[in-house]
Amino acid sequence: MNNKSSARVKIKYRIRKKISGVSEKPRLSVFRSNSDIYAQLIDDSNGVTIAAASSREKDIQAQKAPKIEKSKMVGAAIARKAGELGIKTVVFDRGGYIYHGRVKAVAEGAREGGLVF
Repeated sequence: MNNKSSARVKIKYRIRKKISGVSEKPRLSVFRSNSDIYAQLIDDSNGVTIAAASSREKDIQAQKAPKIEKSKMVGAAIARKAGELGIKTVVFDRGGYIYHGRVKAVAEGAREGGLVF
């Protein structure tokens, strides 16, 4: 592992010590790759993923938009799925990435979709 990714892993575990999700208030975890972005609602008490959304879903991938716009769509999609499950509040987990750019766009899309965090 190179220096940058090992530093991100250390930051990720430092964040993970402080926050965790339960079924009433799950953790909204974000993973960012070079080409795509993924979001999951995780119940840490049971260790299960409640809902997931990514930029690889057919309706989002069909859009010819920049990555930041797709990230906002992923946030809206995860908020829609959470609403269907009756989840209103979440704990945001940026996954060791800085709160900027695509990670921030996911958060803004989720807030616009009705999630509170």
